[in-house]
Amino acid sequence: MTKKDFLKKIGKNIQRIRKQKGYTQESFAEKTNLSWSYISKVESGILNLSCSKIYDFAQYLETDVQELLKL
Repeated sequence: MTKKDFLKKIGKNIQRIRKQKGYTQESFAEKTNLSWSYISKVESGILNLSCSKIYDFAQYLETDVQELLKL
């Protein structure tokens, strides 16, 4: 698995859980105090998230970090 594939997988996990929780990109962006374009880039695998940002996303989505990192 390449780094690009890894980032895309994390992004898809975030997107899947976000949708399960009923958030749009815009509403999730408001909850996280981030822009919707940032959320879009994360979910597309364009941005490389820090460990602390992955932790924050897990907290906002009320899930485990492991769920976001599932391959």
